[in-house]
Amino acid sequence: MPLQSRANGGLGHALGDPMAAAAVSFGSGLLILAVAALAVPSMRRGVQSIVPAVRSRRIPWFYLLAGLVGAYTVFSQSTAVPMTGIALFTVAIVGGQTVSGLLVDHWGLGPAGRSRITAARVLGVVLMLIAVVLSMTGKGAGGPGAAVWLLLPLSTGFLMGFQQAANGHSARAYGSPMAATFMNFLAGFAALALVWLAMHLGQGFPALHGQWWMFLGGACGCVYIGVNTWLLKHLGVLATSMGMITGQLLGSLLLDLFAPLPGAHVGATAVVGLLLTFAAMAVMNIRRKKR
Repeated sequence: MPLQSRANGGLGHALGDPMAAAAVSFGSGLLILAVAALAVPSMRRGVQSIVPAVRSRRIPWFYLLAGLVGAYTVFSQSTAVPMTGIALFTVAIVGGQTVSGLLVDHWGLGPAGRSRITAARVLGVVLMLIAVVLSMTGKGAGGPGAAVWLLLPLSTGFLMGFQQAANGHSARAYGSPMAATFMNFLAGFAALALVWLAMHLGQGFPALHGQWWMFLGGACGCVYIGVNTWLLKHLGVLATSMGMITGQLLGSLLLDLFAPLPGAHVGATAVVGLLLTFAAMAVMNIRRKKR
């Protein structure tokens, strides 16, 4: 996720058009998945089962629109990261994601069933939020007016929990997590392309330019959604989200160590924050085993 955010944010800045950057990111991911569907029989069968699954009402039709949340996520990255910086963006998206994960599990909307809100789960969420804030301390507070732009990642993170639940049920119905990922990218790319066309009627698509790593956002998204969808049936929405958050912090730390942005540095608080995420995961995991 940190690599995807940096890539999409960089591409949006290079093109001067965040919506175009989001469409390129989703389009490249869709192309990767289309090739995979042709090459991998199990994924091909999963894609072929999408329409029958909807017709037989094994999943509601609106689950097909889960990819719109992904499109909104990429648009948020392309638009807000240049304004807020990667640190504040990560804090905001994690805040929304943990709250929605707690609620989705409590209401039993995910494929792993219902997990009521307990003191241990709330403690795990609080520890995770503290860890994220600690990890991002001293990494910059974004540009002028960054607080307003934080509404984008906050709302994105909140919607992610519901997207995860829909993807988990879809993957079970299709028999393939990657088929659900393909449907996400298809819906997301279609939405982004239509919005871009409506906003730039009669204009040409901007010339693609930028450093090569700016075009990795789509590949990162394929990995993120595919792994996320597969894990949901085993861990539930909240535990999956918290595991992904730990990965986001570790990824941010590695990027700052080996490919830092100007002014970036790794301090003791970043390391402490990462260790605290593992403590939060331990609290959650012990509680699950006792049940």
